[in-house]
Amino acid sequence: MRSFAIVVACVSLLACRKTTKPPVVGEAALADSADQILFDVRSPITNSGVKRGEMFADTIFVFRDQTLFVMRRVRANFNSELGAPNGTLRGDRGTYDLRTQTLEGYGNVVVTSTKGERLSSNHLKYNQALNEIASDSAYTLVRNNETQRGIGFRSDPNLNVFRCLRSCGGSAPVPLGGLPRR
Repeated sequence: MRSFAIVVACVSLLACRKTTKPPVVGEAALADSADQILFDVRSPITNSGVKRGEMFADTIFVFRDQTLFVMRRVRANFNSELGAPNGTLRGDRGTYDLRTQTLEGYGNVVVTSTKGERLSSNHLKYNQALNEIASDSAYTLVRNNETQRGIGFRSDPNLNVFRCLRSCGGSAPVPLGGLPRR
């Protein structure tokens, strides 16, 4: 009995010993490696001298000799060739590559057309030269009472010409009185 009590006491003491794990080392913070950090930024999007929209961000980290911009809370307003509004984009994060003229949105990205149609995805890319938004990720497009879902798409920023790439489907209300009888 005495040896059992000693074993229980030793186990209890060992169980109470505090063990700590070594700290986990994460990636270097963007701020540590950025050339510049800008706050509350507004910048035009141009193509061959023509203003194609405006880009906004809460914070921008500048890299690669001022050609790569990593943004937090990104927004963009797109314009047609004539300067008319042509849709908007919002996302949690984004990148803009000046060399390739591409704006990418990440995390809760929403594109809204001038007609109120809404496209949501976790990632999409705006190609400035082609004036095209595209993605290979899952998306949801809501137009009036219709909802379309798929994986991957190509479209203009105002969602006028929209093409689903795969796993396309959706739902729409069908009036019961409007169906032809057989």
